[in-house]
Amino acid sequence: MKPGAAPEASAGADAGTPDGAWLRVHPASPFVRGWVALAAIVFFFFRDTFERMLQGGPLVDEQLAGRAPWLLLGGGLLLLLTGLGYVLSWYFTRYQVAEGYVRINTGFLFKQQRQARLDRVQAIDIVQPLLARIFGLAELKFEVADAGESAVRLAYLRMDEARQLRATILARAAGVVPDPAKPGAVAAEAPEHAVLTVPPGRLIGSLLLSEQSVVVVVGGVASVVLSAATENRSFYLFLIPAVLGMVAAYWNSINRGYNFTAAISPDGIRLRYGLLDTQAQTLPPGRIQALRVSQPPLWRIFGWYRIQVNVAGYGAAGSNGEASSRTTLLPVGTFPDVLTMLSLVLPDPGTPEPVRIFTAGVNGLAPAVPGGGQAVSGTDDGGFVTTPRRARLLAPLGWRRNGFTATGTALLIRSGRWWRHLVVVPHQRTQSMALEQGPLARRFRVADLVLHTTAGPVSPRLVQTGLDEGRALLDAQAARARAARKRQTSEHWLDQVRPLVAVPSPSEEPNSQEDPQHG
Repeated sequence: MKPGAAPEASAGADAGTPDGAWLRVHPASPFVRGWVALAAIVFFFFRDTFERMLQGGPLVDEQLAGRAPWLLLGGGLLLLLTGLGYVLSWYFTRYQVAEGYVRINTGFLFKQQRQARLDRVQAIDIVQPLLARIFGLAELKFEVADAGESAVRLAYLRMDEARQLRATILARAAGVVPDPAKPGAVAAEAPEHAVLTVPPGRLIGSLLLSEQSVVVVVGGVASVVLSAATENRSFYLFLIPAVLGMVAAYWNSINRGYNFTAAISPDGIRLRYGLLDTQAQTLPPGRIQALRVSQPPLWRIFGWYRIQVNVAGYGAAGSNGEASSRTTLLPVGTFPDVLTMLSLVLPDPGTPEPVRIFTAGVNGLAPAVPGGGQAVSGTDDGGFVTTPRRARLLAPLGWRRNGFTATGTALLIRSGRWWRHLVVVPHQRTQSMALEQGPLARRFRVADLVLHTTAGPVSPRLVQTGLDEGRALLDAQAARARAARKRQTSEHWLDQVRPLVAVPSPSEEPNSQEDPQHG
């Protein structure tokens, strides 16, 4: 601890603890993190004893009877050293929230201090693995701008302490200054309003209609046909790893997406999900860099969609289950759910007709015009500029789907005939752009416009736009990005959260015959 720092306090001293005090995590934290190592040691030294006990034989082999005391001594000494290491790890792990920073000190041989500015925090999570849930503990994890990994990871605190510390960090990040007259005052947790939940049946149904299921079904049919044609049953063996992989993927998706709940609060979007391992995630809407609405072919039967986001600090997430779940804003939902989440991420859509624009972006056509006027099929596409007709040979099925439009606050890019995608990039989140053109694209005078944001599952790319339109968009989007960044004058979260736009009722589906903006 640095000279002059605030005195240490125990982890349980929430109320009455002066601001800037150094606190410790829960004493059981190292054992919850390292229980696998303890179990491995016990198994290694007592495996033979367990096997003999199950078989009803003597607990100690006569050949090892003379060495049994030494083995027990060695195992006990190793357990003691491991436990001592855990205790020292707990003792030398401390954290502090003061002076606009959160700091954490770790290590007793090799010391390390990590710190993060509170106003640069991108997202904050409360994670509870199964064993931690049993003991009522939780891990606090949050990201900062431009960090490839978690800047601060506190494991573990009591659940109420984790929630209190999260409220304190969110309050500091939102610019709330503690009252000097009340140094021990506890920051109140911001109220929240539940927005939507994903029913378990819909989650399971989306997995059964996923691309992986189609691949397995096609593989099974091919195996049956080949086995019947060649009278060789070895083809069935190829299905075993596929089925095992699919079951593991299904379980991982259900475990991480079960009981998905979204809520809005003054400090951001709150997501809760998980079956065995639960996670409470807070995303400030202004920190989301890009968003993608996707619809696989089979999901169109029930009108389901998925939303994924890029968040600064998460890095190139998506390679594992945890990273993928953290960048999923909506695992599966209806079109009204999509509009609801879009209204949270983009409170100001920048257009007087957000439902019409987003409907055209998702399904290719805007809803019909009420009052006797009927939208012309194939022409009322919500103002999207599509691939020129001269380049339809490059994308025979998707050239009328590939397109873009811009509102006052975001650029919308849509693509795909069978796998539909709509990418939304707020103007101020555009970091750089590039026009790319290959030999065939030069022949048809089209180009791809690539927008660079932070790393993540969303890769904004406008495919096969007209060369003149692409050049004009490049200049216009650069100007819009500069203007939007000038208007954003605060890094505090609360200053960027605006009142939500009206969310349409469930009757306002994409195929509805009424336009809510004219009703």
